[in-house]
Amino acid sequence: MTSTTNTHETKIDDIIIIGSGPTGLFAAFYAGMREMKTTIIEAHAELGGQLTVLYPEKYIYDMPGFPKILAKNLVKELVEQAGQFDPNICLEEQVEKLEKIENDIFKLTTNKNVHYTKTVLIACGIGAVIPKKLNIEDLEKFEDKGVDYLVRDKEIFRDKKVLIIGGGDSAADWAIEFSKISKKITLIHRRDVFRAHENSISKIYESDIDIKLFTELKGIIGKDKINHVKLINNKTQVEEEIEIDLILVQVGYKAVLGPIKEWGLEMKGRSIIVNNMMETNIEGVYAAGDIALETINLNLLVTGVSQGTIAVNWAKHRVDPKSRVLPGHSSEKGLPQKKE
Repeated sequence: MTSTTNTHETKIDDIIIIGSGPTGLFAAFYAGMREMKTTIIEAHAELGGQLTVLYPEKYIYDMPGFPKILAKNLVKELVEQAGQFDPNICLEEQVEKLEKIENDIFKLTTNKNVHYTKTVLIACGIGAVIPKKLNIEDLEKFEDKGVDYLVRDKEIFRDKKVLIIGGGDSAADWAIEFSKISKKITLIHRRDVFRAHENSISKIYESDIDIKLFTELKGIIGKDKINHVKLINNKTQVEEEIEIDLILVQVGYKAVLGPIKEWGLEMKGRSIIVNNMMETNIEGVYAAGDIALETINLNLLVTGVSQGTIAVNWAKHRVDPKSRVLPGHSSEKGLPQKKE
């Protein structure tokens, strides 16, 4: 892929894709299939969206063709797939302004450049994500010294006594995964009901994970590293201390949409309303993935890539009205050749 960091080229793309998660990457591949001049704009320093930023070492189970695959490996495959058509890649660029100018061309102003395009696909997921933190004394002191919010390297947790805090899918999935390599896993949740998928909850209770419900972290004991933690049962107020080497906090994330709400898009809450063409109220601007609001939102990878493909096909028809919206199956004629 062609990577652009801080250069300005006066050119007009057929489509600019905002966001490089699975939805954006597959959309870039499919735009290449439709022989569209494509640029991807990504706010982070790497491609992959949430899969890269939040859980590169986590297994993904809901992508067709893969019984399970590490998030970072799925991103690698998607990047290679999209790269067949050499889209222009702009990393560490935040789109600050989107406006329609003369001849139905869109002008996108970022923190670094100005880009022009005939159509836009917004595929930025839930926006920039920041891990939620706990208001615990000394917790910040141990950040990056035993307290983590993201898992960059699973090997750090090997043969360690690990405390995982949370009741959602991420907490459950990491507890299951680390139970295979860690010395001991303690999973605490402040309520008595997990919010994870049923299958994950079943696996937790079938494992040797030490589950403590109605339990919260009260304090950390240690000087240069974590030695013990103080836990409290929020129903009985009974406290206990246990030996812990590492803490993984998985209590959710705050999503920041940034300036998207200022672009004139019709929105409901944090979602952009789209029609069955994945088009927004602004003709030529499409949305797909977690940020797009259809009648029913599943927010799965498989629905995101499907929505992105639908959007690209309609964008192609807008750019070239003589082209078919439904081009047929790729297996019928193979990949189109790159244009030199």
